[in-house]
Amino acid sequence: MKNIGIYLVLLFTIASCESDLNQVPPLEAESSSLKSYAEVLNAAYHYQQASVTPLAVMGDFRADNMLMKEAPYPAFDRFDKDLAGGDLVEQFFRPFYSNLYKSILSANNVIDNSTVAKEVGEAHFLRALSYFKLVKAFGDVTVNLSATPSLSDKSILTRQPAAKVYEEVIIPDFLVAISALDNSSLSSGRASKIAAQGMLAKVYMQRGDFASAAPLLAEVINGASAAKLGLRPNFSDVFGEANDLNSEILYATQFSTSINDLYSFSQFSEWFKGNDTKSPNPLDPDLITAFDANPGDLRKDVTIDVANNKGKKWGSLDQDWIELRYADILLLYAEALNETGSSAATVLSILDPIRTRAGISVLDAASLDTKEKVRKAILDERRLELALEGQRWFDLVRTGTVDAEMGQTVNTNFYVFPIPNSEVLASGGAITQNPGY
Repeated sequence: MKNIGIYLVLLFTIASCESDLNQVPPLEAESSSLKSYAEVLNAAYHYQQASVTPLAVMGDFRADNMLMKEAPYPAFDRFDKDLAGGDLVEQFFRPFYSNLYKSILSANNVIDNSTVAKEVGEAHFLRALSYFKLVKAFGDVTVNLSATPSLSDKSILTRQPAAKVYEEVIIPDFLVAISALDNSSLSSGRASKIAAQGMLAKVYMQRGDFASAAPLLAEVINGASAAKLGLRPNFSDVFGEANDLNSEILYATQFSTSINDLYSFSQFSEWFKGNDTKSPNPLDPDLITAFDANPGDLRKDVTIDVANNKGKKWGSLDQDWIELRYADILLLYAEALNETGSSAATVLSILDPIRTRAGISVLDAASLDTKEKVRKAILDERRLELALEGQRWFDLVRTGTVDAEMGQTVNTNFYVFPIPNSEVLASGGAITQNPGY
């Protein structure tokens, strides 16, 4: 039973205008008369579901973990303007784009009107998470922080620099969430203090601000025991519907087949398993090679099915999508320490429990004796630990290793993805397309 989705009452937030950014549903003017905003907050959670399948495809199929087979979808494996063509941009990027803005609008309603501090904290978390996903995917984005944006104010359609969105929206929102929340809701799947700390650290890492990330990651690690968080004994225990909301999960987007996930024609698990006709036999041989470089790695058989050329980490359609887990925190902490001058021995020791759980030997600090070597070792470890979790492409972009890992020179225009053409057209050109598309 899913704790959030089952009891959703979408109220007025289900409605939208042609352009989802400036949607103002018909009942919006009456929102301040509501006595309870719990259902509006649930809507903000619910809209996150539609971001998951596109995010998974962007994170792994754009990178060197998964492949597309059926035209025109191999455009995900190329780096040119074709990715913006026709069905591709509307099928993958419009649900991602439009539903995140719906989540933002729902969060705005709670922030502006609720008198329940915990609800407001969760809404700030969800708004920050939404903008974080949007900025990683598209770079500069439009910003709306009002529950009742004016349809006549075209300035809200102007895309804001990503750096400004980080500084003025994402970071402040996560900081508010950290102050407003505790960890009592971890087992229910709702936003928590430690999840907000972890997400903010991930934001700092995405920006290359290792000095800000390191102490925050240390706080998460030091507070994990009290929050009943840590690595699961077995890697296989992290995944599967039966393991949803387990003790390694800081935050996950919940799924239930009893609730329309707003991306009804497909779901992330089916893409990885090759059950969608656009990506039969989707496993990239390069990922097999990466696992084979670590003989005996127990993660391989949990993650991929080499015989049938598919991924297997995700099973049931009711399985939650993991947004942040403890192993990711450890890997990020090791990376932050390496970038801020800690010794190889100190840094690599943080990876020891991850590698021991995987059944492989710990890394030797004597042979990885430079920052560059340790950096590459951490990136490789992230690939194997987090494969098929929508992380790989965004890791390559933020670490500046796209060309080296993809084996080709990629124009930086294609580090981000195309804005849905429907949004550009609906805005009358106020929303501009990314260069190269």
